[in-house]
Amino acid sequence: QGQLVESGGGVVQTGTSLILSCTPSGRSISLYTMAWFRRAPGKEREFVAAITWGDRSPLYADSVKGRFIVSRDSAKSTVTLQMNSLKLEDTATYYCAASRTRGLGLTPRAVDYGDWGQGTQVTVSS
Repeated sequence: QGQLVESGGGVVQTGTSLILSCTPSGRSISLYTMAWFRRAPGKEREFVAAITWGDRSPLYADSVKGRFIVSRDSAKSTVTLQMNSLKLEDTATYYCAASRTRGLGLTPRAVDYGDWGQGTQVTVSS
C-alpha cells in the first residue's frame, strides 16, 4: 500500500511549537495503530506516541507527556503530532509508523510496527 510520508519538520527555538503530519498512501482503516518514534544522533530509536482507531486515549512517552498531542484528522487518514514547549532534547529525526495487526492496540514497541516513513528532521535550538 506504499510508504508513510512525514512532513512538517524544521528548525525552531526552545519553547515554541511544531506540527508534524503523517499520511499513508493506502486506506488508513487498514492501519489499526499509528505511532511516532524518534532517533537522535548517537541514541537509540525512542517511542514518542501512539494512537489507534477508537475512543481509547493515545499513549505517550513520559518524556513528551503533557507537551505533545497526537491526533487524526476528520477523514482519519492523516495523523498529526502537535509538539509544544519544545526542548533541546527533542532534536531528532521523527518517524511515523503503523501496524496492520487487528487488536494490537497501543504499544511503544517498534517491533510491533511494520510500516515506516522515511523521517522528518526536527532541530530545536537555543
